[in-house]
Order: sequence, then structure tokens, then C-alpha cells
Amino acid sequence: MSVISGKKIVLGITAGIAAYKTAFLVRLFIKAGAEVKVIMTPAAKDFITPLTLSTLSKNEVFSSFTKEEDENQHWNNHVELGLWADLMLIAPATANTLSKMASGASDNFLLATYLSAKCPVYFAPAMDLDMYQHPSTKNSFEKLISFGNVMIPAGTGELASGLSGEGRMAEPEEIVQFIEDHIAKSLPLRNKKILITAGPTYEAIDPVRFIGNHSSGKMGYALAESAAKAGAKVILISGPTHLQHPGFGIELIRVQSAQQMYDAANTHFDEMDAAIASAAVSDYRPKNVAAQKIKKNSVNLTLELERNPDILASLGKRKKDQVLVGFALETENERKNALGKLERKSLDFIVLNSLNDEGAGFQKDTNKICILFKSGIKKDFPLKSKKEVSKDIINELTLLLNE
Repeated sequence: MSVISGKKIVLGITAGIAAYKTAFLVRLFIKAGAEVKVIMTPAAKDFITPLTLSTLSKNEVFSSFTKEEDENQHWNNHVELGLWADLMLIAPATANTLSKMASGASDNFLLATYLSAKCPVYFAPAMDLDMYQHPSTKNSFEKLISFGNVMIPAGTGELASGLSGEGRMAEPEEIVQFIEDHIAKSLPLRNKKILITAGPTYEAIDPVRFIGNHSSGKMGYALAESAAKAGAKVILISGPTHLQHPGFGIELIRVQSAQQMYDAANTHFDEMDAAIASAAVSDYRPKNVAAQKIKKNSVNLTLELERNPDILASLGKRKKDQVLVGFALETENERKNALGKLERKSLDFIVLNSLNDEGAGFQKDTNKICILFKSGIKKDFPLKSKKEVSKDIINELTLLLNE
């Protein structure tokens, strides 16, 4: 999968012959897992139809401030579209449009959206050889780059005029690869390896029954997704959940029991830069597991339990330069118990959440946390979605890894 998976992309298409390639470009973005909305300059429709691009993108194509067929003159909100995007790409970017972008002109919907965008903007020039080499065009390139826009260099080859030289728009595959490489280089956890445990563990009583808990795995999966989006290579060791694979950059290892999670975590830990133990691991397991289903022959059933291995403590003993993060879900004496766990297990910080806080705990989409550091610093966070909480935790981890 791609680093642009899940990204919202605005593709601006201007009136150049290379516009025909944008059908392939949209397909590549969609195949990579991105969501694409297309804006065309009015003249770009002479080179490729909005119907083609809306079919491929599965979204409406924009080209003006109002919908032409709408008698009520419904307004297309360029500001909203510019703020929606995670990145914007102008391809092909003609000399005319580049000049307008550089000067701040805003005489069409595409240019207005460009001026409203707060995301990274890429442009892929496409024009004939003499136009590409003209001082005014070079000046446009320099101004746009000085604004923070990113130029995807044109290739050399046969041009629409019949000449051969520089000015040919980069091929769709090259454009996608360029954007992927550019994003990857800027990610704060690029080249870092992070191990994350998630979900519950199930401890078998017999072939049918087990001891478990109510953990959904949502917090751990959100952490894995946030770490991967920050550029890390993630190994996610997951107990039984109904959650789908979180996506790009994540190796998912599914386990059932605490012993299996212990074995997997200790197998991979030495090669990691950090580990986050967010799983709700069963502390005990049945000492003897029945080979056949236990029949209901008596009023009471007594199970003898034995301790499971302590995954986090084992990693704490093995850690060298790794950053180690734990979780503490408490119901009383929350901070005291969490600080004790922080010290006993050689953690760099611990994420405390309390079942006494409304909106926190198992099976919920929200969480409220406090992060306690071994340095003595503590940070409290308000109630947020688990996805937002995961970003807070990964941000703190990133700061420690990049010290």
C-alpha cells in the first residue's frame, strides 16, 4: 500500500494536451487508496471530458463557481474544497496557469481553490520546449517554489509540436512516485520501527470456552495507523478483534493467548526503536485446559488459574536504547498505581486512563488520557476520539525518539 492511502487529493487540470493522461493519474491515485476530487479549467474540457474523470474518481468534477445546470445557481465553495484537501496537484500545469498562480490571479475556480489551499501543493509543468525555457516561465517556477509549492520536473521527449525536448509532463506513474517519495521524506518517524500490542487475549478453558476481557483493540489499531502515517514501519501484534487491517506500513500478527503475544513481542522487540503495549493482556490462564468441552454436570465449576508471563516487564528487562510505552487502565488510586507500573517495568512513559472517566475504557470510540513520564512530567488531555488520542501519543513518542 501507499503513503497516499487515505489522503484527500484535489487534482487541478488545465488546458494542455497532456490532460488526456489525467485519466490514468486519477486511476493510480484511487488504486493507491486516495480520495480524489477534480477541478478543471473551462478550456481543459476540450482535452478530456468531466464525465470520464467523474466516473473514475467517483466524485463530481468542478469547473466553475456555480453548477451550470442549476437554475438556483448553487455556489461551489472553493474555500471548503481547498481546506478539504490533504494535498493539491496541478497537472498538467500550463505556462498560462503557472503565471497566474505566481502572480496571485484568480479568474477561475481552480485558481481560487489554489489560493485557498492550506495543504502542500504540487505542480507538474507541461508545455512546448520554447515555452518551458522562456525566462517568464522560469520566473514562475522560482516564485512558486519560493511559496513552498513543489515542482514535479517535466521530462524530455517528443512534444505535441513535433519537437523533442524538455517540457513533456511527467508520466502518471512518475508523478505518483514523486509525491510518495516526497511525503515519505518529510515524515517524522521515517525509518523507525515500532512494535504495538493491541486488543484482548483469550485464555482457553476448553475447546469452546475462554477467559477474556472487553477490549476491542480500537486504541491499539488507531496507534498503529497513526504511527504508520508518521512514517514508521509497524508490527502490530493483535489479540482477537473484529477490526480490519489498519493499512499501509503495518505488519499484522494475530494471536489468541497471552503466551502467544509474549512470544511474538519478544521475537521482534530487539530490532525495534520503540514499543507500545496497549493490549489488555489476561493476567491469569487456566492451569489445565480440557481437551474436550466441559459438560454441565454440577452446580459449580472450579478453575485453577496460573499467572501469565508479563509481556511489558519482559520487554523492560530487555530494552537497550528503545523507547518503551505502557498503558494503565485503573479504577482507583489511578496515578499512584500508574507511577508504580512505570517504575517497575522500566517505561519511558505510561498512558493512564480511568474507568471512572465518562467516555473512557473498553469498547468506546473515545478516550481520556493522562501521560506520565519517567522524568516526572505529566500531561493531561481532554476527552477525544481514539484516533485523535493516538496522534497525541505518537507525537510524544516522536519527540522522545528524535531527541
